Amino acid sequence: MSTMTVRALKQYLSQRSHDDLMSDIVDLFTKLDAVKDYYQMRLGGDSSGELLAKYKAAIQHEFFPARGYGQARLSIARKAITDYKRISPSIEDLVDLMLFYVEMGVAYTNAYGDINEPFYSSMETMYERAVELINKHNMQEQFAVRCTKIVGDTSSIGWGFHDTLAEIYDEHFVS
Repeated sequence: MSTMTVRALKQYLSQRSHDDLMSDIVDLFTKLDAVKDYYQMRLGGDSSGELLAKYKAAIQHEFFPARGYGQARLSIARKAITDYKRISPSIEDLVDLMLFYVEMGVAYTNAYGDINEPFYSSMETMYERAVELINKHNMQEQFAVRCTKIVGDTSSIGWGFHDTLAEIYDEHFVS
């Protein structure tokens, strides 16, 4: 089976009637959460806060579920960020979600002890990406306190984690 291209999709869609297209979109909306979230974001107005909370809850569940111990499956937590980025036009909310991921990772480490280098590398990368977006969009004033707190909350964590976050912070926030 060959891979579907945008061109082939457009050709297919141009041959469909308005009612068929409506039916297809409604079908996708009812079957796929990502499509539902996309349209909720586009049409829901104030519901963007609800969607952000939904994606934060998915991240929090990986680190601190309502019952039991968190598994800290970073791929699942990062997927929440990737999925949110696909549906949300808000850079501010994306940065908020990225910092939340790092905050959960730091809290997890402080609650359960040192983890491992790949865990910290993931946190460092996400922190750096968030800080780069903050700078690119001139949101330093809005996020400086959170970014500072993240660095401070890592002061007793090993693996050079604190030092790396402090360097990233100093590079982007200290003049």
